[in-house]
Amino acid sequence: TPAVSLLRSYISKLMRVAIADGRVFLGMFACIDKDRNLVLVNTEEFRIGVAPRQGQMGEGGRYVGMVMIPWKHVVSAEVE
Repeated sequence: TPAVSLLRSYISKLMRVAIADGRVFLGMFACIDKDRNLVLVNTEEFRIGVAPRQGQMGEGGRYVGMVMIPWKHVVSAEVE
């Protein structure tokens, strides 16, 4: 189908996903499952606008590797 073809064209493209708790994930799109959970690889996590506490990250990101993001938490998803 056209939707599947579109998703296939996104594989290995850089994707930015914002979730409801204020975090943003920047990583390579790997796949999506039937429940619309997104899987990103080589991913960095950012907390935008949150003052860092000791031992936590600030405006810089932290490497988290592979992540699975449930669609119910996604606020926005963009492919660059």
